[in-house]
Amino acid sequence: MLENKQHYCIPASHPCFAGHFPNNPIVPGVMLLNYAQQQLLSWLPEYTIDTLAQAKFLYPLAPDQEFTVTLIHVSAQKIKFTCSYASQTLVTGSFIIKEKAGTKND
Repeated sequence: MLENKQHYCIPASHPCFAGHFPNNPIVPGVMLLNYAQQQLLSWLPEYTIDTLAQAKFLYPLAPDQEFTVTLIHVSAQKIKFTCSYASQTLVTGSFIIKEKAGTKND
């Protein structure tokens, strides 16, 4: 199984925190999904995401906390992902991928 890991940090100055939530900011879940999606598309550019098959949000992330996105290519069409902070799992899920039209996976 192929694996790809990247580290990120969303600064407190990011506009997503303006209303999420006043006096207790947390990273919106959609932001974590976006980081996983963009990392996948950069890692495997010959593929496109067909479906977000599953996403389970387990723990919130505060601004300025470094987190890790780990992608695991578990089968020809399935990528599992986790987002974690320190030893805490924030999000788990999976994407269904397919080859872009006109590309061959040799």
